[in-house]
Amino acid sequence: MATELREVAASGVEVYFLCGNRDFLLGDDYCRLAGMRRLEEPVMLPGASPATAMLHGDSLCTDDHDYQRFRARVRDPAWQARALSRPLWWRRLLARLARRISAYRNRGKPDRIMDVNAETVTETFRQLGARRLIHGHTHRPAIHRGHIDQQPVARIVLGDWHGGRGSAVRVDPDGVSLLELGYGAAGEIELSIRDRD
Repeated sequence: MATELREVAASGVEVYFLCGNRDFLLGDDYCRLAGMRRLEEPVMLPGASPATAMLHGDSLCTDDHDYQRFRARVRDPAWQARALSRPLWWRRLLARLARRISAYRNRGKPDRIMDVNAETVTETFRQLGARRLIHGHTHRPAIHRGHIDQQPVARIVLGDWHGGRGSAVRVDPDGVSLLELGYGAAGEIELSIRDRD
């Protein structure tokens, strides 16, 4: 994958990486190898109007206490250093085990626990001074509009990437578009606008 990303970067496209809940051990060395720049969340998009922030989204799911404990542990630099000191086969085994445990635990959780917490979202908007918030993690693509402190806000949620389909966000001077991507019958990329803010 690093080779493909490096080719994209070499073509003149700037490639950035924002850590998620499964790639928290991906570090600066890999980013350099792949020709991409690693970002720390939250990211304020430069020049965006209104003020637009981007983050993975898992920090907004504060009702999922089990996940928040897991997140705090795996984001700890000492834990990461210990994990990275292990052999590759051990890290791969740990990753498979973590995915299975997560899937097992998530089966019994109500949807509301695995979605964002409204108070956390409001506080995040306020702390960042943002009027738009772009995130993933919940895999429920939509643009949620509302008001905070009598100001209009929008929360743009990206979907997941499975089965040759996914979502993306395009930010341009005219606004933000939530896009659906996929492959047509002939293998060509199909793009449609799901919603716009």
